[in-house]
Amino acid sequence: MRHVKLVRMQTRQFVRRSRMAAPVERVFHWHELPGALEKLMPPGEPVRLLSHTGGIRDGARVELAIGPWPFRLRWSAEHSGYVKNRQFRDMQMRGPFARWEHTHIFEPDGPDACYLEDRVEYALPLGFLGRWLLGGFVERKLERLFAYRHRVTREQNEGAIASQ
Repeated sequence: MRHVKLVRMQTRQFVRRSRMAAPVERVFHWHELPGALEKLMPPGEPVRLLSHTGGIRDGARVELAIGPWPFRLRWSAEHSGYVKNRQFRDMQMRGPFARWEHTHIFEPDGPDACYLEDRVEYALPLGFLGRWLLGGFVERKLERLFAYRHRVTREQNEGAIASQ
């Protein structure tokens, strides 16, 4: 008789929340614009956009090549949970993590401001060994990545108000 042992995946959560001096509708709409994803990729990172279809709505897909050659990996994600001016989510379909679910949350703060929150629930590959070897590196990488992304989002949206 065969027995199957279920192993519970240990997930981690990363959250970055920033106040934007721009209406929630503007900040959300900016994420829907063609080219927004490319602007959110830090320069100098070994990441290349291979394809992006369907924007950020449910069923949309993104495929990236990440890492330097010859260690380059393909990362595929599918969008879901789209609620106009409130949220969208991307979930890894194939890639370097055992699990990756990234929810982008937009919360109004009056008519002229909002909060942008990026909430990432992830699990590293290789269980305990992966957490031990990669945990600190991934946490630092996420901190830098989302600090950059929030700075770009702020610059792209707060500056848009001043130029009108």
